[in-house]
Parts: sequence; C-alpha cells; structure tokens
Amino acid sequence: MGRFAPTPSGPLHFGSLVAALGSALEARHHGGRWLVRIEDVDTPRAVPGVAEAMLAALERFGFMWDGEVLWQSRRTEVYADALERLKAGGHVFPCACSRRELAEVPDSALARDGSLRYPGTCREGLPPGGRPRAWRVRAGGTIRFEDAVQGWQEEDLARDVGDYVALRADGVFAYQLAVVVDDAEQGVTHVVRGADLLGSTARQIHLQTLLGLPVPAYAHLPVATNVAGEKLSKQTLARAVDEDSPPRVLTAALGFLGQAPPDGLDGASVAEVWAWALDNWALECVPRILHLPVPG
Repeated sequence: MGRFAPTPSGPLHFGSLVAALGSALEARHHGGRWLVRIEDVDTPRAVPGVAEAMLAALERFGFMWDGEVLWQSRRTEVYADALERLKAGGHVFPCACSRRELAEVPDSALARDGSLRYPGTCREGLPPGGRPRAWRVRAGGTIRFEDAVQGWQEEDLARDVGDYVALRADGVFAYQLAVVVDDAEQGVTHVVRGADLLGSTARQIHLQTLLGLPVPAYAHLPVATNVAGEKLSKQTLARAVDEDSPPRVLTAALGFLGQAPPDGLDGASVAEVWAWALDNWALECVPRILHLPVPG
C-alpha cells in the first residue's frame, strides 16, 4: 500500500505531479492500494483552499485514490499520544533553546539537511531558569536502509542530524513524528516520494523503531528543478500544471521518470495514458539521481 502526501502550501506543480504519478503507479502496478493524505499538520504553512484545489487537479489528471483523504490537522490528539509514549520511554527531552540562541552557539555545525545541528544544550536537563519550549528526540545510532531508487543509504543520527524536534515551541507537532504515526495507522507498506525527503528517512526509521512501528520500504524519485536548478515549490514560484492538457503533462511526467512513453501518447486520452503507464511501469527505470530539470 502506497500513499501521496502533499503539503498544501502551493499549487499542484510538475514536481508534485511526478511524485503522485510515481507513487500511484508503483502501488497499482503491484495490485496495491493508493492513499492520499494532506500533510497540513504545520497549520501556519497551509494555505486555505489549496488542498481542495490539488485534489480537484489530481482527479482531472485521472488519479483515483482508495478510501477517504486523511488530514493531519485533524489528528493532533493521535500525535500527542505518540509523544507521550516517547516520553514514557525516555526517548525525548524538553528543550529551552530558541532558534536565536542556537544560531549564536560558537562553531555551530550544520546537520545533513543544512539546518543547524543541535549542540545538546538541554540533553541532560534544562539550564537554570530555563523553561521547556520544545521536545526533542534523543538521536543515536546509525540508520541504514536500501532505497529502491537511490540505493543503500547510511546516516549517523548524532553526527549528521543531532537531537531533532518532535514538538515545536509553537505547539505544532513535527512532520517526522506525524508522518510515521500516520503511515503505521494507515498500513502504508511502500513510500514512494521525492528525493527532497530522502534526508528525513533516517529520522523516520528511528522514530518507527522507538515507537515499535513497522518500517515501510522507501523509494525516492528525482526532484524536478527549474532552469536555475532550484526545486519546484511555492518559494521558487513554480507554476501550476496545465490542467487543459492532462495527457501531455502525464506523458512528460512519465518521460521524466524514465518510462520512455511511445510517440503519440501525449495525444491520447487520459484513460489511454494511464492504461499504458500501468502496463509498462518499471521502477528500475527511474533515474538514480536526486535532481532533474523539468523537460521542455
């Protein structure tokens, strides 16, 4: 069972469509179910109406999902329960540090994802007068996993990431915690998504282990970039996919994913494009690369 889980902060652009298409085809090709989840747990980032527009766009492009759409913003009690389990196991600790204080730490090291690596200030207890702002997971050990597209991955959590946030200072549950809880509850067995989330996978496997949850198989597809080499996103002013030409866009996405669609498929119907894609889908043909420019 696979899933597509966008963050509703911008339109359905080509990169989002690629992730949706790859995850849907991998699930359907193997006779599995495909789920859609709206990852709006970070409510300050969610733009009203965007999620509904994305769902409508997916339907126009011929996507059909199983069951009801799950909305993270409606599941804070479930994430709170998971955090309590982590507290009971001694796997998390309260942190009094602000972002400014962490940025002012001399010789601050960068984590693998480019953020500041937590220096362990509150790991053994809050400093005198300190009040808890966030809750952090104690990072430790080396996580190894085989990605079905990108190959073997290895990350030393303490060295490459540091103690990471489970509950933010503003009361918002971290993406890492929410996603593992949802994947387990929905019975997700295969996660196919963009390579921009490859750096999150070790933390998610770490949390799955701490919470006693099953670990899905992972496959990370190349991320679509613009002419400047930037990931398509709201921040880089990515344009919405052309909803007036679904077969053409779907065919371009198949080519981006290394599926070699035949000439003329972009002029077929949406149903015909999907039929060809389902019959010919091969995950092993997806380019083993983290970033690729948008075709055309």
